Amino acid sequence: MTVDNQPLSFTQAMARVPGPVVVATTVDEHGRRWGFTASSFVSLSLDPPLVMVGLDKRASTHGAFTAADHFMINVLASDQSAIARRFAASGVDRFAAGDTVPLELGLPGIPQALVRLVCRMHDVVDGGDHSILIGGVDDCVGPEHREALVYVDRSFVRPAGPALAVARAR
Repeated sequence: MTVDNQPLSFTQAMARVPGPVVVATTVDEHGRRWGFTASSFVSLSLDPPLVMVGLDKRASTHGAFTAADHFMINVLASDQSAIARRFAASGVDRFAAGDTVPLELGLPGIPQALVRLVCRMHDVVDGGDHSILIGGVDDCVGPEHREALVYVDRSFVRPAGPALAVARAR
């Protein structure tokens, strides 16, 4: 058996790696709401509880987030791809559809998100063309257990596979 290995660019290779889909939200000192979609989100530490999310330095939201004391991570469910697309779009009012409401600490949250993590800004680290926002998790809220939205091959997808079928049956 032979394997035909084709060279890939870094972006092509990373597109094949599935990731969770989150919408990060915050409010600036003037009360303006800010949010963005990210798939570069992971748990960083259990003690203390920390998460990290990547934010492009060229994004219109960058200044608001790097100056924020708190932010919220809304982990999206598999039926929330429209929300993910809107918060990833440029030149639109990401909050116009009414999916978000003021929740914990007055942060805009998505009530039906799979999980909401209320974070205080722990650190902002340089990550090349991105800033890595590290949040100390102060609160975790989730309305019910549902399937997570996943981003892979430049598409939002519903997870599939035998292990997930078992998890769905619980």
